[in-house]
Amino acid sequence: MTARPWFPWAAWILAGLLALAVAFVIESRAGGARITAARMTIADTVGYQPPPATVPSNLQASGRTVVMPHAPAPLWAPTAETAPQRIATRVTWFSLQVPPLPDDGRQLYLYVPRWKSDGTLAIYADGQLIHQSHANLQWNGSNEPLLISLPRTEVSHPPRTLDVRLQHVRGIGGAFSSVWIGNYRQLAPRYAIREILQVQLSSFSSFAFLATGVFALFVWLSRRGEPIYLLYFMTSVVVFLRMLHTFVGVHPLVVSDAWFGWITVISPYWMIVVLHLFVTELHGRRQPLLTGVALLNGGFWTIATLPGLLDPTLLSAPVYANLLILGLIVAFNGVRQSIRFRSRDALLLSAWCFVTVLSGVYDLALQQNIVSIESVFISNFTGVGFTVLFWYIMFSRYIEALETATRAKADLARRLTQREAELTASHQRLREIENRELLHQERQRLMQDMHDGLGSTLVTALRAFEGDRAADLDAVALLRGCIDDLKLTIDSMEPVETDLLLLLATLRFRLQPRLEASGLKLTWDAGEVPPLEWLDQRHALHILRILQETFANILKHAEAREVALSVRTEDGHVLVRVRDDGRGFDPALPVTGRGLANQRRRAEAIGGRVIWEPAPAGACLLLMLPVRKTVTKDG
Repeated sequence: MTARPWFPWAAWILAGLLALAVAFVIESRAGGARITAARMTIADTVGYQPPPATVPSNLQASGRTVVMPHAPAPLWAPTAETAPQRIATRVTWFSLQVPPLPDDGRQLYLYVPRWKSDGTLAIYADGQLIHQSHANLQWNGSNEPLLISLPRTEVSHPPRTLDVRLQHVRGIGGAFSSVWIGNYRQLAPRYAIREILQVQLSSFSSFAFLATGVFALFVWLSRRGEPIYLLYFMTSVVVFLRMLHTFVGVHPLVVSDAWFGWITVISPYWMIVVLHLFVTELHGRRQPLLTGVALLNGGFWTIATLPGLLDPTLLSAPVYANLLILGLIVAFNGVRQSIRFRSRDALLLSAWCFVTVLSGVYDLALQQNIVSIESVFISNFTGVGFTVLFWYIMFSRYIEALETATRAKADLARRLTQREAELTASHQRLREIENRELLHQERQRLMQDMHDGLGSTLVTALRAFEGDRAADLDAVALLRGCIDDLKLTIDSMEPVETDLLLLLATLRFRLQPRLEASGLKLTWDAGEVPPLEWLDQRHALHILRILQETFANILKHAEAREVALSVRTEDGHVLVRVRDDGRGFDPALPVTGRGLANQRRRAEAIGGRVIWEPAPAGACLLLMLPVRKTVTKDG
């Protein structure tokens, strides 16, 4: 695994410590009058009753003086009754004397850091009700700090007395912190800092973690072979469910107290299971025995505390004690396995699980009122830590995936460059071989053309001169024919670039003087012709030979006065017609020479046809050439 620099972590830790220091300084410099003494009166009741509109008149005559925050030790098993209308409850009154405050015209506020009651809260100023909780009975926003504006009347401002009424389950609840009274500028810093640290921070991190968890779920749906994304989503869900009680309850919940209490108390078991599975996925070693124990333990409490069975909120202390033991086992095992298999991310997560379990000890002491209730649940911050840690783990995996992809890309580029060099060298060798082959073929073609054309004519003349037929030969015509053959071979070597008309124009240039010297008039009619992609030097020579043979026959045998050449395009073919007005002949009759046969053979070699069309006078040759064709080897 790629080593990461330590200074980003140090920077984050330093920033967090600096933020806490700033918060501490701001809160310590805030003003307001703190009230820490009250007279407490207790009355046992059954069920829950709405608070009275005014404070009972006999309240001040009874009770005892207590120091605030006041938090009696709760019972581990307070009652077996779960129905709200029959549950054993208690009403606890706290009567506070407000110290003398200057009436400078500014609005006064009451700041309550924390109150604990599985029930209802009502606050009175000078005997009149000014605030009451209106959400669920047990989950009523007691984790939310209160900043209440005090009524401003001619009789009551500042108020002389404050009374707090808590109706709660008998044996638990009934705890109340000290209170602060002052104007907004004095109390707002205290309230804002506690609201951020106690509520907003856990709320924001939980929603952010859940949002990234939903994204991870969609990733898993497209990559089923990587269960870590599903475990990430499941972890974000259980962390969100666990943190719900820290920032909801001011308004009525969408579920009953029983179901919400079940979710809140049991969700840590689900956290332990999914965190254990996530850690095992990180270090890559399955532990079926410990996984089975965690599942059985969590499954037992999940089923046993379902609404209608045991009440998890009334039995939260023994449930959490069992939870701490299971969490310590899982966290310790995760640290040991992570060190053994050298998984840094798994070690970080397991160590933070261990820290979370230890913070749970403190939170359990806070819940049991062993430590001051004005403290903050540390698990709120460990929940934020889980969010940051999971983001870091997934970010690390993303960076490692990018680095792996970058290395693979670089390796692929190197291999492609190497392969490209090999292919270039191979292509160069093939081109050299192809050039040599083409050169060889061109030499063979030229040798064949020289042999069939000029060579054949010269051999025939040589034999005639060696024999007794020398007097019968026309030496001038013979030499002219040799020169024509040589020029024809040279013309075929010129690049025609698919242009048939250019090739025919070259032929006309060569033939025009000879035709005129013979008194033969040439008529030329060439229309538009599309490019012939298959036309090269080899095919050009075939065309020139066919037409040369045709004009040679006209000069020797036709006794014509005029010859016409036309070029047209019809039905995917280029039609070249050569017509003379001589005496003509019948191509169906046997012939002694090989001229006609050679013409047909050459036409077939280039995918064309030679046809002798009937004419009223003379003869007419039609050379049909395809516009597109598959190039074949010369026959």
